[in-house]
Amino acid sequence: MTPHNSRLQHHPHLHVLVPGGGISCDGNRWVAGRSGFFLPVTVLSSMFRGLFLHYLTKAFAAGTLNFFSAHRHLHEPAAFRRYLATLWNTDWVLYAKRPFAGPAQVLEYVGRYTHRVAISNNRLLSMANDKVRFRYKDYRDGNRQKTMTLDGGEFIRRFLIHVLPDGFHRIRCFGFLGNRHRTRKLERCRELLGMGPPAPAAPPADYRDRFEALTGQSLRQCPHCHTGVIVVIDCNMRPQVCQSIPDTS
Repeated sequence: MTPHNSRLQHHPHLHVLVPGGGISCDGNRWVAGRSGFFLPVTVLSSMFRGLFLHYLTKAFAAGTLNFFSAHRHLHEPAAFRRYLATLWNTDWVLYAKRPFAGPAQVLEYVGRYTHRVAISNNRLLSMANDKVRFRYKDYRDGNRQKTMTLDGGEFIRRFLIHVLPDGFHRIRCFGFLGNRHRTRKLERCRELLGMGPPAPAAPPADYRDRFEALTGQSLRQCPHCHTGVIVVIDCNMRPQVCQSIPDTS
């Protein structure tokens, strides 16, 4: 779930990755989806709208919804029904993309939403006079790069929209990727697809290589002559200096 857009405004939406097949109900064969096709987008949009509003209505009836500020009046059943009536007649936006080219592309796509904060550092341009200036992509104007300046308090407010409430998880897995049965189910998927066991994990990369890839600076190069190579022989810990305690007797 992504709760914001590139301008950090409140814009909750979901990114869903669907595998191109699954295990049959009896667990004896792999059922592959049709090549190049998942589901009609208009049908999927209507189904998602119906299910979402159905469970939203159930949550209201159970008293688990809270309303604040401009939406406080929705705690009244009649007002809530009127509000939902407009949503039933609204076309919900749903977009289905073509399948990924492979696991590397899947990881790259998911990584953009799971291992970063609301805004990446390279989009922050300046912070001066209690104002923050940052770069964003205007999707309504041909994806052009633009800049926006916000008061510090407003920037922090938008930034904190990214912090999910207690009980919410950024990523949820279902089916054969569900946490409880993932290991066993994935092993069964490999058997049905005739795949070998997964390759052993590669050893972790050296932190110096990672630092150089991110900053363009080498931790192996001498910072003074920029030609010699630094060889670590030993690390000396900073001695701890004990502060003398005055005698107050």
